[in-house]
Amino acid sequence: MPSDTFATVEELRELILAEIRRLETMLPQESKEVYKKLHEPSVRFQLEQHKPWIESKFPKYAPFFANGSDVVPISVQPTLVEVTDTWHEDLFRLARLTWSLPYSRGYGRRLRFLIMDAANEKLIGIIGMQSPPLDFPARDRLYDYLKGQKVEFVNQTMDIFTLGAVPPYSRLLGGKLVALAAASDEVRQVYKRKYEGKKTEMEDRDLPPDLVALTTTSAFGRSSIYDRLKYRSRLVAHSIGYTEGYGSFHLAPLYPLVREYLRQQGVTPRSGFGVGPRAVWQTCKIAFRLLDLPSESLKHGIKRETFLFPLVENLKDYMEGRTDQPIHYHQSFADLAAWWKERWLLPRSERVDGWHSWDRDTIRQMIIVEAQKQ
Repeated sequence: MPSDTFATVEELRELILAEIRRLETMLPQESKEVYKKLHEPSVRFQLEQHKPWIESKFPKYAPFFANGSDVVPISVQPTLVEVTDTWHEDLFRLARLTWSLPYSRGYGRRLRFLIMDAANEKLIGIIGMQSPPLDFPARDRLYDYLKGQKVEFVNQTMDIFTLGAVPPYSRLLGGKLVALAAASDEVRQVYKRKYEGKKTEMEDRDLPPDLVALTTTSAFGRSSIYDRLKYRSRLVAHSIGYTEGYGSFHLAPLYPLVREYLRQQGVTPRSGFGVGPRAVWQTCKIAFRLLDLPSESLKHGIKRETFLFPLVENLKDYMEGRTDQPIHYHQSFADLAAWWKERWLLPRSERVDGWHSWDRDTIRQMIIVEAQKQ
């Protein structure tokens, strides 16, 4: 882990080049395990930053994480809980810190949910949604937006920035349940209640209250959670291509040094509303130019599978302005959860082992012991 300072500009430049070489060495292996290892320095860096908070909060929230012995598959009763209270936020954050991806708070408009098991009051998984990117090639190739109205239509979608189940539910395909929950009527209703009558901050436009679609990208290449995700006979998540493999996650441990370098150069990186996740990207681009590093170095090469969740039957006609009446699918969380339990949970619980013996203390080791590594 680099220190908080650098002695010379050349030292900073060499630190960046070393991280890029590490990436180039590992990428040709193209496996999920390799992709996870590529993210390890960034994840470890963030756990170090969160260490005091984790150590103060984990003892209080540990009982919400299940042991394998707490889970009785036939008795599992999923419930959808909107994150509104402090304890919701803390539990959401702790769960997210167990991921093999760097932590993100999301940006812009946000909706967050916990999926709980009412049978034992344990956490199954989490969903986080945020404002969609205005330019998203995989999505934009699908639609011929009316001139001047792209922003209005795109703002009726949201992007899933984090989604998944925690063990032992993850070993019982709990991720499938959490993905189905994102497309539920209840999520749409929360969106409508929260944003009806609101205006966009950047352009002061009325924000239509109908949520018509979701987008997301897989964590590591192809997705196992979204693959063949159906509600009865209808596909819920449609694969629409891959990202181009650009980003700055591999430079996250160096980001404080990059910002300090720019500060020394009298440069204030753009941040705040309207920048979103591109703030780090833009900061790194400015620094690379000043350090005489090629901007292509921000191409990490991990192409993530991209998915679209249509929430209305006539999505293409609606997004292209041929109708102003979205015809929503009706899929309650209760119905989706019942389908998941029958289709995935019960068969999986009989076929695989390993979830029975899960010890929630492993969660503590994942986010506290890992954070102590140097």
